[in-house]
Amino acid sequence: MRVSVLDPGNHTWNLQISNDLTSWYDFQTIKVHNGSFATNLHILENTPRSFYRLTFDPALQTGAGSTNQALLLPVTPDNYALPSLPAHFLTPQVRAQDNTPPNNPVTDRGATLGRVLFYDKRLSANHTTSCASCHQQAHGFSDPRRFSIGFLGGETGRNSMGLTNAKYYQQGHFFWDERLLTLEEQVLEPIQNEVEMGLTLAELVTKISAEYYYAELFTLAFGDALVTTDRISRALAQFIRSIISTESKFDIGRAENFSNFTPEENQGRQIFNGQGRCATCHGTDNFVPDNVFNNGLENPYTDPGVGAITGRQQDLGKFKVPSLRNIALTGPYMHDGRLETLEDVVEFYDSEVVNHPNLAPQLRNNNRPRRLNLSEAEKRALVAFMNTLTDPTLATDPKYSDPFNYGE
Repeated sequence: MRVSVLDPGNHTWNLQISNDLTSWYDFQTIKVHNGSFATNLHILENTPRSFYRLTFDPALQTGAGSTNQALLLPVTPDNYALPSLPAHFLTPQVRAQDNTPPNNPVTDRGATLGRVLFYDKRLSANHTTSCASCHQQAHGFSDPRRFSIGFLGGETGRNSMGLTNAKYYQQGHFFWDERLLTLEEQVLEPIQNEVEMGLTLAELVTKISAEYYYAELFTLAFGDALVTTDRISRALAQFIRSIISTESKFDIGRAENFSNFTPEENQGRQIFNGQGRCATCHGTDNFVPDNVFNNGLENPYTDPGVGAITGRQQDLGKFKVPSLRNIALTGPYMHDGRLETLEDVVEFYDSEVVNHPNLAPQLRNNNRPRRLNLSEAEKRALVAFMNTLTDPTLATDPKYSDPFNYGE
């Protein structure tokens, strides 16, 4: 028999057993660590009929628990600090994109702490939402929903951008409208957002300080158990910077002149770099550009994008160009998730770009939206190439997964 406990308050529960619903006996103590816990009860055949109930005992709520019970972390921390990078990630052009500040290099212990924080629902006001709720590993650390759902059920105003290779977004270019300068600043904003997670920074520090296992994790990461907003942001930023995709079919083929590609994938690569002009916006071999563009989704724009931050007319409708890493996993697409599939994206850029005074020059021809006029076979080839940017190991790598113990 399976017993599941859903408890955003992360309490300790007493599972009791009875044969007659009158006399109850303590059977098992269940500690909820991150909103839910499940356990299997092994019941022998030919035993008397039994009844079970959960009871709340205030006396069980005091005292520290075991870090090993709450978190499924390896004894030796995973390697986050020294990833093995292919040669095309070591070029001056790609290295120059690295936004790691001198005072916050990625460390194994720091990123481990960041990983726990990333998945911890205590970072929201009612313990229902974590960073990972809107940045899911299986979806390239993005959200498969058009708009993410906040801690009270409200929707965000934009689609959650994938976090893969966020280390290579240059300083001053965070969020769709690029309103923040550093990743360390960026990670704190959703926590304080009234729709997303709903905490003040003071409340955040109080909640994290009260959790017994964070004393050990902060000490390992920073030398002592002091919890501060700065340390929380630094640890989260370290974990996010460690999420690097380097094992896609493209990465493997890059060193072999793409001999591992099918003819269709190679055709798509040529279109991406040539007729399709995709590379003019999506840049280097790590596919993390340093640009904002108006890409002609609509006129007028219902969301002013960068223009709302700068107040300049020429910035209306401009948005950050996201990474194409794991693009097949990160749909729906665009800042508002209006396009469901990669096929929809290709169709849009082929023939549906809308004219706008701020339309990117790369999408113009004679002051009108450029039409690619791709054949159906060429469109399929372009999608096939983009699928080669998927890194299946990243979507399942245990060191990026939820570390909390949810039971059996």
